[in-house]
Amino acid sequence: MALGPEIYDTPAAGSPRDRRLFVFNGGFVTNRRVRRILQLSGYSLHLGMPRDGDAIAVWGNAGTAHRGLAVASKKGLPVVRVEDAMLRSLFPGRAGEPPLGLLIDHKGLHFDPAQPSELEDILTSHPLDDTALLDRARGAIQRITEAHLTKYSGFDTAHPAPDPGYVLVIDQTLGDASVAASGADRSRFLEMLVFAQQENPGARIIIKTHPETAKGYRSGHFGPEDANDHITLLTAPISPWTLFEGAVRVYTVSSQMGFEAIFAGHKPRVFGQPFYAGWGLTEDEFPVQRRQRVLTRAQLFAGAMILYPKWYDPHRDCLCDLETVIEAMAAQTRAWREDHRGWVASDMRLWKRQPLQRFFGRWSPVTYQNDPKAARATGKPWMVWASKATQAHAGALRVEDGFLRSRGLGADLVPPLSLVCDDLGIYYDPRSPSRLEQLITSRAKMRPDQSHRAARLIAALRDAGLSKYNLGGGGDLDALPAGRRILVPGQVEDDASIRAGTDAVSTNLALLHAARAAHPDAVILYKPHPDVEAGLRLGAIDAGGLADRVLTDADPIALLAHVDEVWTMTSLLGFEALLRGVKVVTLGAPFYAGWGLTEDRGDIPARRRAEVSIEGLAHAALIDYPRYFDPRSGTACAVEVVVERLASGDLPRRGMANRALAKLQGVFATQAHLWRRR
Repeated sequence: MALGPEIYDTPAAGSPRDRRLFVFNGGFVTNRRVRRILQLSGYSLHLGMPRDGDAIAVWGNAGTAHRGLAVASKKGLPVVRVEDAMLRSLFPGRAGEPPLGLLIDHKGLHFDPAQPSELEDILTSHPLDDTALLDRARGAIQRITEAHLTKYSGFDTAHPAPDPGYVLVIDQTLGDASVAASGADRSRFLEMLVFAQQENPGARIIIKTHPETAKGYRSGHFGPEDANDHITLLTAPISPWTLFEGAVRVYTVSSQMGFEAIFAGHKPRVFGQPFYAGWGLTEDEFPVQRRQRVLTRAQLFAGAMILYPKWYDPHRDCLCDLETVIEAMAAQTRAWREDHRGWVASDMRLWKRQPLQRFFGRWSPVTYQNDPKAARATGKPWMVWASKATQAHAGALRVEDGFLRSRGLGADLVPPLSLVCDDLGIYYDPRSPSRLEQLITSRAKMRPDQSHRAARLIAALRDAGLSKYNLGGGGDLDALPAGRRILVPGQVEDDASIRAGTDAVSTNLALLHAARAAHPDAVILYKPHPDVEAGLRLGAIDAGGLADRVLTDADPIALLAHVDEVWTMTSLLGFEALLRGVKVVTLGAPFYAGWGLTEDRGDIPARRRAEVSIEGLAHAALIDYPRYFDPRSGTACAVEVVVERLASGDLPRRGMANRALAKLQGVFATQAHLWRRR
């Protein structure tokens, strides 16, 4: 009996007739994600008795594996071993988290030294000398390290770490298959602890408890009885990468942490026979004699993390490369680390609360409290909408729309796909430092993988013609007046970025005057802000005497291909012009000014001294700073997913109530003259 048919977003990528895998383990039946990854890898799962040409799938060395192995032996059929990949999820599978990848091996088990596995074959025989492959490995190692990713990444990096200078001894769970495969038991772990003390006399010993032990799922090999004055049992969920930084030596039997320790610069002392032992990167107490090749860290990583696993993209429902999984896991991990304690939010308009709940409330609901004193008293992380922040909100994070927001205006109540949270200030207010400023400064130097990612992102934005709101527009751009064309984007004149980020030139009319005075013979194109055109915000002017053409219906992003220069106060269109290679002159102090990419005529903060490439600016503003939300999967995602959603229009429609509220808001907007002061 076939497991399925199932409904997926995309068809399987295997052959027209997938290879039949028969399973005798309930986990294959109940875990939809595992079935899907296997289907995309060219397999179809079945229950019942196999025939010639079929294969048997078993889950590692699980307690149920013997069923499938017995059937395979009786019928003379091949066995396919399946295991979780080494970047799995936020939490263990026992917590209900699906995996982001699988290890599918037709020869053996990667953690069982009794016979070679496909992973061992890769590490033994693959050239592992391709420059591009090794560069990918180095970049991925650094990205995993900086994002503090591991097999289970659901830990808070803010948790205090032990004082440095300790010896790290890594515990594992009782019944761990890799421990059994190494022939180890509690006596081996105790022996390892003795060696750690003898080889490091007088040193502090920290025993790191396994995450499943800390959560009560399974017991470990060490307990409180093994601790004393200089041996500490560490159960707190501290990042492995933080622990490696403070350790002077690392001891393990066969833990994946031993594998990660290698990339943190350690040469771990190994008392088992894990897959990463025997390649010249570990001190092996029990060597695997057939492993004689000496590998670099990048080669080991490339084989184990790039070439061997099947990685799954949860947003696109397809197999993918390691880098895509890293960014998916990084986005979800960042969201959990920032949100799991729950947020209290102040001064959030009613219509924004549902989108905020989707962004920040997956792990713990967002609560709302407008009284700053009461909000602070909750002890929870605290946020306030940036434009509503006052001195009373000291200590609250400022929240604002991101730079790839939506397909439609916030004024029309279109929910955002990106938001920024700033713990220092807010990007549009140059009067004080912001987190974005610090991120931009940090991107003055970039790794190759970071530069390449930012360049690909810029190209994708250019190709898709994407901007903050993606409103589109019409207009005959081919009929524009000939000559040197200067685009002057109008802004909302009571916008917070105007109030905070301008000085001498702070109105649309003054901006036009400045552009015309500097270029009396140029073709000046004026594009009013869409909110101003709709009568929703202040900033309407008569531009006829200064501009050669007022473009009320043109797509501003499309316009950039037809102009030579952009003059702006603080408009985001200046940033979007830079991404498209258009010269930008600023008369205010927008976040993208002061880094050597613009001609600045405003008062730029002296603290902006770094020389930053356009890739560095894009990385900081579009990758590092915002958080993104995928409305299809309902989870945090990387920027590339949002770019694809916006480009394809693959976005859920607004509900009826939301559309009705937007229309009602529009009716009130047409009567704005009744309450706005001119």
